[in-house]
Amino acid sequence: MADRATPNLPARDFDRTEAFYAKLGFERTWRDGGWMILRRGEVQLEFFPHPYLDPSESSFGCCLRLDDMPAFVEICRAAGINAGSSGFPRLQAPQREHSGLDIAYLVDHDGSLLRLVQNA
Repeated sequence: MADRATPNLPARDFDRTEAFYAKLGFERTWRDGGWMILRRGEVQLEFFPHPYLDPSESSFGCCLRLDDMPAFVEICRAAGINAGSSGFPRLQAPQREHSGLDIAYLVDHDGSLLRLVQNA
């Protein structure tokens, strides 16, 4: 196995988090009372319980570097995630950033920001 890093994100409720990410194609690979791991292809997200988190005050986030970011954005839209700059969950459409990268922004129902970055 190659070296890698996996984001650790909060979940107020594991059932709700798992259901949300399942709509985006993630499947559970591990879960107990204190930890949950979800995987979609080579992308893995790990969650810890944080039942009292206020999503509007969350500062958790990560980058998902994707070979086909536009297709994943369409999966998010098909899952019913609303576009916009407020509310939970929400999706902001891809844009070319000053860095030259195409990036979309997904905020989950717990307020975690997932930057969806198109691989070069």
